[in-house]
Amino acid sequence: MPELPDVEIFSKNLDKVFAGKKLLKIKVVNGKKLPDTARELAKNLEGKKLKRIYRSGKEMRFEFSDGTLAGLHLMLTGDIFIFEGKNDHHSTIVELYFEGGRNLALTDRMRNAYFKLNPVDKEGVDALELDFKYLKKILNKNTTIKNIMLDQDLIRGIGNGYSDEILWETRISPYSVASAIPDEKIRELVKAIPKVLKEATEKIDKAYPGRVNDEVKEFLKIHRRTDKSPTGYPIHVDEKGGRKTYYTDEQELYKAKA
Repeated sequence: MPELPDVEIFSKNLDKVFAGKKLLKIKVVNGKKLPDTARELAKNLEGKKLKRIYRSGKEMRFEFSDGTLAGLHLMLTGDIFIFEGKNDHHSTIVELYFEGGRNLALTDRMRNAYFKLNPVDKEGVDALELDFKYLKKILNKNTTIKNIMLDQDLIRGIGNGYSDEILWETRISPYSVASAIPDEKIRELVKAIPKVLKEATEKIDKAYPGRVNDEVKEFLKIHRRTDKSPTGYPIHVDEKGGRKTYYTDEQELYKAKA
């Protein structure tokens, strides 16, 4: 699933192409899992000018000039493509046709990605807007720090990959009990979270200008690597429930007090 850096890039590049353009037609190709009907989407969106596309957590928002809002979520296997003329991409869910001849196709072989009306944000604070007071509050739980970071109702935008990157950056074990993490490490987290995410966004943007699909993982220092960390420590990989966690022995494990 694309995380904050990729979705930030996708949104920015799509906005450059489509902001200010009128949505002429929306075609639902496979709407079995969509929350809105083809008729509802057409009634609420066709003929309206797109004001902007922006990121919200790990989702995209399409804001129209009259205030109507639509949300796009790629889920685990979704992709979005710009096309002209006929859409030849497989597993298409929705096609959006704009004035000017450049259009969008949302695809997903698992059919879970969606485009919906009136999206509602998760309750969590965006990962780029965290402060010490809020982070200290949500870490007061007897669960692992990684579980906290992945909970979109607590922090929006971070997924499995970047949680590993951030925790390595601060040398905190992903298996640390959240409530046991000392204040000085929480302050490090407050700084490391936006630092890691912004640096990744900048690297992706520079290396792949105009990109609107496919996650870029080549700049990750820990996650998805099986050799050594940049500091020379072997990288361990644990898998549980289909989710892999990458970490090293240089990350300190904070345990709950007896």
